[in-house]
Amino acid sequence: MEKVNIELIKIFGPSILKVSIPQKIVNNLNNYIDKIIDDDEKSKKLDMGERLVGDVTQEFEIEQKVMQESGWGQFLSNCVSRWVEIETKSKITKFQILKSWVVRQFENEYNPTHWHSGHISGAGFLKVPSNLGGHKQNKKGISYKGGTLQLMHGSRMFLSHSTMNIVPKVGDFYFFPNYLMHHVYPFKDSNEERRSIS
Repeated sequence: MEKVNIELIKIFGPSILKVSIPQKIVNNLNNYIDKIIDDDEKSKKLDMGERLVGDVTQEFEIEQKVMQESGWGQFLSNCVSRWVEIETKSKITKFQILKSWVVRQFENEYNPTHWHSGHISGAGFLKVPSNLGGHKQNKKGISYKGGTLQLMHGSRMFLSHSTMNIVPKVGDFYFFPNYLMHHVYPFKDSNEERRSIS
């Protein structure tokens, strides 16, 4: 058989950037979050539950000062700058974080389908239960496991999936365009926290 040169071209649909949050930043953020959890007054002040769609235990905003001190703001800036440069071959001249927040999710809680404001958004993981339980669905073309983040775009077509399931892993962070719809499935059989950051 004659050798055939092949090249896979994928230019349609949104780009997704997967990165690893440095462990030092994960630790800084988790230490900060643990302090907020223990401080009722601060928890109430930073609460975003009324502005976000999640049916979860707690959602709160990360303060600008903490974003800078923890290294989180600079990490986001560096990653977004590199992603835009890879995609467009040009450098961005302005970067502004509108908001960053934490979602504390426990057994049977979920985040329904939604999208974010701004231009670029993302979601990552600071804590993941050791067991997300046996809550699975794998029939009629639908497949997911409890606790997964599912990104959605367009409709399912031949050789083109409309969903991407992401199993949470501490330190993983996914950047995507703000309009990309996504949701988080509930998990079972665990009393541990699933802690994400957006």
